[in-house]
Amino acid sequence: MNEIERKFLVKTSLFPRSGQSMVMRQGYLSVDPERVVRVRVEGEQAWLTIKGRMAGITRPEWEFAIPVSEALEMLRISLYTPIEKIRHRVQVGDHLWEVDEFMGQNAGLWLAEIELHDENEPFEAPEWIGEEVTHDRRYYNSQLSQVPFCQWP
Repeated sequence: MNEIERKFLVKTSLFPRSGQSMVMRQGYLSVDPERVVRVRVEGEQAWLTIKGRMAGITRPEWEFAIPVSEALEMLRISLYTPIEKIRHRVQVGDHLWEVDEFMGQNAGLWLAEIELHDENEPFEAPEWIGEEVTHDRRYYNSQLSQVPFCQWP
């Protein structure tokens, strides 16, 4: 399965605090450009995700549900400090936006992601969407686990 995703900064003063929200914790078992392996715990669910090399804004992705107890063990052996964030899900038109409010060493950073069916698919950008950062590696979660937002100049 392929993932086609665009990523944006969030104008937090305009962001509506409505919709679904859930605390997430995720760590990385591999950050090799050819294969990123992530483990994520969200509430009482957990996943192991493998993402391949990006081509434009598309990359192969496989995701598997795993027991939370095993995910917590994997978080303990992750390469870097796991990321903690609150994910807000907001429906805008035909698309679901996932807005991450980072905590811990990435506190103060807010990112919005939208998954598309096609790289050129049009979408409605709500007023709280800011600058696009899709191609800026610093904003990849795997990079934020290595060089947190608090360490940026």
